Amino acid sequence: AFPRCGDPLAGSPSLTQSRHSLHLGDCVAALARYDRERRRDLGLAAERLRLARRHLGRITGHVGAEDVLDIIFRDFCVGK
Repeated sequence: AFPRCGDPLAGSPSLTQSRHSLHLGDCVAALARYDRERRRDLGLAAERLRLARRHLGRITGHVGAEDVLDIIFRDFCVGK
C-alpha cells in the first residue's frame, strides 16, 4: 500500500533528516515543560502545547500563519 515509504505501522519510524530529529527533540521538551506547568499557569502550559505543535508542523510540512509572518518580517524587513 505504501510502495515508496513502506508500511508506517510496521515498526518504529526512522527520522531521515537531522532537522526532523531536532524538531522532535524540541517538541518533546515543550511537552515536558507543559506537564510541569499545567497545574501552575494555564497560559504558559497552552504556550508549551503551541510550541510542541509548531515543531511537529515543521516536520510534517504544515505552515501556520505565524511561520509566514516570521518569514515576512525576517526577509522583507516590513516596518523598517
